[in-house]
Amino acid sequence: MAREVQLSHLDEELANADYPIDRDAAVAAFEDVTLSLADGTENLGETIADSDADAFDSVDELRSEVMALLPRHAVGEPYQSEGEG
Repeated sequence: MAREVQLSHLDEELANADYPIDRDAAVAAFEDVTLSLADGTENLGETIADSDADAFDSVDELRSEVMALLPRHAVGEPYQSEGEG
C-alpha cells in the first residue's frame, strides 16, 4: 500500500526500518513511500537508490543522505526563513 509522508515526518518513517540497512534493502523498504515536499513530491525509494552509500547505520545517517539527495526546492525557497521576522 502506497504511503504519502510529509518531509517533516521523514524520521518517523525511516524509523520503521531495522538498522544497519543496506541500500538495496532501504530502497525496497521505502519504494512505496511518496515524500510531500514544499514544492512537489519525490519517491523515497528512488531517492535512496540515487545514493552512492552501500549501507546506512542509523536513521540519522539515512536521513542525512536523503536530505542531501532531494532537490533544492524540497524544503522551500532558498534563504527564506519561517517565522523569523
